[in-house]
Amino acid sequence: MKPAPTAATLHQLRTELENKPLFRISSTYVKTLPRDKSDTLLLLGACGMVLLPHFLHLSWWISLICGGLLLWRAWITLRGQRLPPMWLLLPLAALIMGAVRLDYGSWFGRETGVAMLTLLLTFKLLEMRARRDLFVALLLSFFLLLTTFFYSQSILSLLWMIATLTLLLTAQLSFQYTGDMPPLRQRLRLGGVILAMALPLTLILFLLFPRIQGPLWGLPGDAHGGRSGLSDSMAPGNLSQLALSDDIAFRVKFAETAPAPAKRYWRGVVLNDFDGRTWTEGRRSRAAADTAGHMQPVAAPAPGAETHQQITLEPNGQRWLFALETPQEAPLLDGARTRLTADHQIRAPRSINERVRYDVISNLGPVPAIQLTADDQQQMLALPPGFNPRTREFAASLRNTSANDTALVTAVLRFFRRENFSYTLEPPLLGKNSVDDFLFSSRAGFCEHYSSSFVVLMRAAGIPARVVTGYQGGEINPVDGMMTVRQSDAHAWAEVWLPPRGWVRVDPTAAVAPNRIETRLGNVLPRSFFGNLLDAAPGQSNWWSALNDGVALLRANWEALGNGWNQWVLNYTPAQQMGFMHWLGFDDMDWRTLSILMLAIGTVAVASVTLPLLLARSKSKPLDTVYSALCAQMARRGLARNKHEGPATYGRRLCASDSPLSPAAKMAVQRFMALYESLQYGAESGAAYGTSHKLPAPSIAQLKLLLSQCR
Repeated sequence: MKPAPTAATLHQLRTELENKPLFRISSTYVKTLPRDKSDTLLLLGACGMVLLPHFLHLSWWISLICGGLLLWRAWITLRGQRLPPMWLLLPLAALIMGAVRLDYGSWFGRETGVAMLTLLLTFKLLEMRARRDLFVALLLSFFLLLTTFFYSQSILSLLWMIATLTLLLTAQLSFQYTGDMPPLRQRLRLGGVILAMALPLTLILFLLFPRIQGPLWGLPGDAHGGRSGLSDSMAPGNLSQLALSDDIAFRVKFAETAPAPAKRYWRGVVLNDFDGRTWTEGRRSRAAADTAGHMQPVAAPAPGAETHQQITLEPNGQRWLFALETPQEAPLLDGARTRLTADHQIRAPRSINERVRYDVISNLGPVPAIQLTADDQQQMLALPPGFNPRTREFAASLRNTSANDTALVTAVLRFFRRENFSYTLEPPLLGKNSVDDFLFSSRAGFCEHYSSSFVVLMRAAGIPARVVTGYQGGEINPVDGMMTVRQSDAHAWAEVWLPPRGWVRVDPTAAVAPNRIETRLGNVLPRSFFGNLLDAAPGQSNWWSALNDGVALLRANWEALGNGWNQWVLNYTPAQQMGFMHWLGFDDMDWRTLSILMLAIGTVAVASVTLPLLLARSKSKPLDTVYSALCAQMARRGLARNKHEGPATYGRRLCASDSPLSPAAKMAVQRFMALYESLQYGAESGAAYGTSHKLPAPSIAQLKLLLSQCR
C-alpha cells in the first residue's frame, strides 16, 4: 500500500500544475510559442481588427457569434487541439445563414451581404487545414475590410483601416518566411513600408482617375439605410426625438457676415395636410412640387437683405435642400438645375444619398406677395372633421373678439406667452384630440406641438396657415469659420396668410421659449447624464460647465478637420477634378486624355519606387557565385551541403574515404576549398573583396578551373 502524500509533496504538485500553460498563459509562454501558433494568433488578431468596426451595425447575435468563434479558434490554437470536424461546421454554418435570412428578410442587399461575409470569415478560420486556407482567409479579410467604407468614410475610419492593413500585411509576410523569421516589430515595420510604397500610386489614382457622377454600378435597396434627419411628415414627438442627436445636418460658408441667430431659419419642407395628428405635404402639394417647372426668381431683395451661402449637406435620403428663408432661385446641384417651388421649397432631382455641396442666395427681408388661388386657400383652411372641438370653440371666440387677422395672431401668441405653457423634450402623451389635450391640459411640448396647435387655431379661425419644418440656429466654428447646423437644431414654425403682405412667418415657440431662437437648444433645456446623476442646467457655473467648454473646443477642432476632409477628399467631384487639372495647366481634358496622363504619371511613380529597390539589392558576389556552383554540383551527386556546414567542414566530408568522388575530384575539391577560404576569410580578403566586391581575375579564373576539375 502506497504511503499518503505529504503536504510538501502536494504543494509542489500544485505549483507545477499552476505553472503549466493549461492553467496560466504567461508572457514568457506567449513569447516562446511555436511559430505556427504565433502566426495563427497574429492572423486572428488581424481578423479581429477587420471585424470590430462591423460589430457597430451588425445584429447583436451575429457580433456575439463572430466574437465567440474567434475566441474558440484562439483557444484551439493555444491548447494545440484539433480543429472541429466538417460534419459539425457545415450544419452550424447552414443554420446561422438561415437565421441571417430570417433576420434581414432577404438573401441580397448590403446588410445581408456584410453579415454573411463576417460569418464566412470566422467559419473559415475554424477550417484552416492547408496553406491555401490561410491565404483564402487573408484575401477575404482584405475584401471585408473594404466594406467598412459602406458605413463610415471619416478620418478615424481611415486610420483604423491603415492600422488593420498593416497588421494583415504583417500576417501575410509571416506565412511567407521559410527560414528564420525576424521579430514581430521588424515584420510590422516591413508591413508599414510595403503599405507606404503604395501611397504614391494611390494618390495619383485618386487625383487623376476619371470620375463620373454616381456609382459605377447599381447599389442594393438598403445601401442608403440608416439616415437621420427630417422626414416629410410631422407628428407629436418627431422633432423632440431628433433634437437629442448631435449629428451634423449641414455646414454653411457665408460670403458675407453670418445673419443674426433670430434670422437663421433654414427652410425645408412645407406641410399642408392634417389628419388630426400628423402633418404631411399632401398629394396635391407633392404632385405640384414634382411636376412644376422652375419658379421664376423672386424680386431683388432690399440692400443688405441678400446673403450668399455655400452649403455642404450631409446625406439624408430625402430630395429637399435647405436654405435660409427665402431662397431667390433654384441652385445647381452637380451641374443639374434643381426646382424652386411656389412655396419656396428647393427640390433636388434625386434623393440625397451622398454628401453634396451647392451655392444659394437668400432674401432675408420681406418677400412680395403672390396670389393665393381658391384651391390653395381651401387646402390651407382644411381641418379633419370630428377632431379637437374645444380648439374650434376657442378659435371662434378669438375671431369674435379680434378686429382683424393680425390682431387674432397676436391674441394667440399672447395666450401662449401668458398661460402656463412649458418647453420640454419630454412632453406627456396626447390622446385622439391632440391639440385640445395640448392647449387645455398638458400645456407642455416641443416646437412641433406649438406650431401644429397654432396652425390648427388659425385654420379654425378662418386664416390660411401651414406648417414649415427645417432647422433654426447654427453655431460658428471658431477654428474654420464655418457654421454647423445639427440635427438638434431641427425646428418647426408656422406661416399665415395676411393680405396684402402674403405669407408671414410666425414662430409660436418663440412666445414660450424666446431663448430657443437666440441661442442653442442646449442653453434652453437642461441636459442629464448618467441616468440623471449629473444635471447640467443652462447657465450653471460649475466644474461640469468648464469641462463641457473644453470638450466643445476639442470638438470644434475635430469638426474643422473633418470638414476639410469632407471638402477636399470625400467631395472630390468631377468638377473639382477638372478644376485641379486647370490649375495644373491642362485645359479641356476629356476622359481619354486624363487616362493617358494618369498612366504616364503612374508609370513614373511606380518606377521611382521600384528602381531604387532594384538598384539597392545586393549584387551576387563573384566568389559566392562560384562557391554556390560547387555546392549545386555536389548536391546533384547526392552530397548536398547541410545548413550548419562551413567550407572547411563541408570539404572534409567531400574528401572523406567513403566519399563517392574520384581521387582527382577530391584533390580538386581540397584545392578549391583552400583557395576559397583564403580569398573569403584571409587577410587579403578585406582589401580585395570587402568593399568593392571585386577579386583579381586570376583568382576567379583559378577557382573556375578547379570547379571544372571537380566534375
